Amino acid sequence: MIKGSWKALFWISVAELFALSLWFSASVIAPELAEVWHLTNWSVVWLSAAVPLGFVLGALFSSYFGVADRFNPRKIFAISILIGALLNGMLIFVHSAFLGILLRVLTGVTLAGVYPTAVKLLSQWFPKKRGFAIGSLIAALTLGSSLPHFVVMFFSSLNWKLVIMCCSVLALFSAVIVNFILQDAPVAEGKNSFSFKLIKRVTSNKPVMLANYGYFGHMWELYAMWTWLPAFLTASFMRYSPEVSPWFIALSSFVSIGLAGGIGCILGGLVADKIGRSRLTIISLSISAACSLAIGFTYGQSIWITYLLAIVWGIFVIADSAQFSAAVSEFADMEYLGTALTFQMCVGFLITIISINLVPILQTRVGWEWVFVLLAIGPVLGIISMIKFNKYEIGKING
Repeated sequence: MIKGSWKALFWISVAELFALSLWFSASVIAPELAEVWHLTNWSVVWLSAAVPLGFVLGALFSSYFGVADRFNPRKIFAISILIGALLNGMLIFVHSAFLGILLRVLTGVTLAGVYPTAVKLLSQWFPKKRGFAIGSLIAALTLGSSLPHFVVMFFSSLNWKLVIMCCSVLALFSAVIVNFILQDAPVAEGKNSFSFKLIKRVTSNKPVMLANYGYFGHMWELYAMWTWLPAFLTASFMRYSPEVSPWFIALSSFVSIGLAGGIGCILGGLVADKIGRSRLTIISLSISAACSLAIGFTYGQSIWITYLLAIVWGIFVIADSAQFSAAVSEFADMEYLGTALTFQMCVGFLITIISINLVPILQTRVGWEWVFVLLAIGPVLGIISMIKFNKYEIGKING
């Protein structure tokens, strides 16, 4: 164990938590922005899908040119989130949907310099036994992604601009932490760059692609759930009790996505070390799929039944996330590991754009009762892939 690694893990996780508040900073105030920017129903959807689109573009650019390998990854993190904070802050001066969505795309590009780079930093501080460290990072990412729901509890009733500014300030704190408090690891990891020439090696590696298919199913569900669960909870709670407090609804979203998800990430990592990655992912995907099938039928029913199911869903929808990347790292050769991980991440986030856009379209046709059935398709396909992957994992353990 490298001296100072636990301290580094703490600061990287805190920085990640604050930085990821930018992801949904505009989505939580979509009703206010819809009025200010004169958004159409289609534009509202792209308000959420713009960030993953930018993330994919940024990740491809960064990986292809080996940015994190050519420059200090700690500096890349700090500069990226500093720019992201400024871009996010500029939203308060925007009065058109085009400029607003463009800024969200660019914010997604900057976040591509944050999450993958944080993984790179952790790999330097934890050259071995990264399970708990990666689980903690994903937990921070999950909690950070839900942080705007916490912020909105205090500022949305005053002015939507305060929500934007608060998230930008948190991102600035992230830049300060990484640049001035976090230290460089004494041991640097080798290069893991992306190459289009090596994609064929990735796609011809069967266990790697089975892990990828599992991840793609996971991503089909994850960000669409994170994006639309708050809207579902709002509609369901208001139908059951029109007097329910907006503060309670915002808290419910934060707990269901952030706190529950953070717990799921850490527990998922600990359990995976005991029972194996494939088994953990199969269990997590199964429970998550069951929740996505069931939660719609609690629409307008008892708030506490809906809330409890949302918390369970929040735990298991993310509990397996880190294990898919870990599975790829165990079966891909070092020569093309960077390409394999970049391929997995980029395709996964491209898939989220499709599911995020489909949910509101389907909701207008079948209602909240049935719309989340769409998301169960991903985990079901993921389960099939990870059952097949399990044979390779057992073979590797026994071989």
